[in-house]
Amino acid sequence: MHDAPTSNTTDVAAAAGALVDRYLTILMKPDPDGARVFVSPKLAIRFTGGRAMSDPAECAAFNKQRYAWVKKRFEATEVVAGATTAHAVVYNRGTLYGEWLDGTPFEGNRYVDRYVVEQGLIVQMDVWNDSAEWLMDRAAGVRP
Repeated sequence: MHDAPTSNTTDVAAAAGALVDRYLTILMKPDPDGARVFVSPKLAIRFTGGRAMSDPAECAAFNKQRYAWVKKRFEATEVVAGATTAHAVVYNRGTLYGEWLDGTPFEGNRYVDRYVVEQGLIVQMDVWNDSAEWLMDRAAGVRP
């Protein structure tokens, strides 16, 4: 006998992955009010550079400081093995595309997001992408 969860972990993993995909699709509209439906009141967000946030509206506000507009092109949503309803770790990765504040278009900017889902709500979101490096290159006159 083993101590593995008795629930169907495939269904649990699929639900956690789908939750993250729906959240991100709504957040990137941007619709932070709609995105709030998917998050816990104890949400902890850590954006690139270690910026701490606690509400989807802060993500949208940060993006407005960096981009004229930005969207995510999902390449994969992956749930770490052993997901349960009580705790699932989900990674969403792909590329960003949009326009910088000066109107210059960009695409192919890699990102990886990590989510912790507990009882059907996102409690933690970590965001990494290449934007800072791309902005430094632009400032130096180098095209990413």
